[in-house]
Amino acid sequence: MTDALAASLELVADRCGDPTTLVYDRLFAQQPAMRELFITDHGGAARGHMLQMVLETLTNMAEGAAWPANMIRAERINHDQIGVPFDVFATFFTVVHETFREAGGEAWTPDMEAAWTGVLTRAAAA
Repeated sequence: MTDALAASLELVADRCGDPTTLVYDRLFAQQPAMRELFITDHGGAARGHMLQMVLETLTNMAEGAAWPANMIRAERINHDQIGVPFDVFATFFTVVHETFREAGGEAWTPDMEAAWTGVLTRAAAA
């Protein structure tokens, strides 16, 4: 699973460079109220950092590390404190997956899809 997940990240980087804008465009289309939370993030640094943290967390989770589940639980509470409901927080992982799958296009493999499905299932259980 780890190899397929890593391959999907490389595929997206090769095709899109930095996918941050694509991810957040999709997030804001699906959850318009979330745009307001980023009004001071003019350069996109917070968005980029959040996406990086999600990818690191999912990658480490795929590798079997124990800390990602705790990180997700803690961030769910932190985000609730700034106005992100639990159900909306959980959608971000799906948004990243959907964006990456779309960016991967025809090169997205069944192994990549299985890796994402597996790690997102574990993240949802956290």
